[in-house]
Amino acid sequence: MTNRPEGPPPAAGLAWFDGLPADEAERELRTCCASCAWARAVAAGRPYRDDDRLLAAADAAFEDLSETDIDEALAAHPRIGERATGPSREAGWSRQEQSGAVQADGTTKAALAAGNRAYEDRFGQVFLICATGLTAEQMLAALRARLDHDAVTERRVVRQELAKIARLRLERLLTR
Repeated sequence: MTNRPEGPPPAAGLAWFDGLPADEAERELRTCCASCAWARAVAAGRPYRDDDRLLAAADAAFEDLSETDIDEALAAHPRIGERATGPSREAGWSRQEQSGAVQADGTTKAALAAGNRAYEDRFGQVFLICATGLTAEQMLAALRARLDHDAVTERRVVRQELAKIARLRLERLLTR
């Protein structure tokens, strides 16, 4: 165990990531996506020649995830409109990503809460959307539209949304 502070040094970049021991690289990757299988697959591809290859590998790793792996990743995400708590990097990123929901009026917040319950009743999982840059109204519209999906279509969309979130977080990890 090293005495380094948690996370990469500022502006560490790809050289820092490529130089980590495998277990540390996986731990850092799990802050981007909580699937152990995804983190293991991406870490195993090191070293990467450039950021684009890393991001492509991260995207590709989602294609091989099982439904159990997707569920593992989903479990780390709070409901839309509910702020993640705690000092972890993931919680901070989640709060930043969902900032549009926090700024919503009471009516929209109540509609998001009701929509979350309806979604969970229908699909048995948390509603997940890459919320970065979206307003609460946009998130609510997407939630309502996705309630009309069949289960297979919705799982495909969830996988895509997880991949978008992981990509954004991986970019943040490398440029922090």
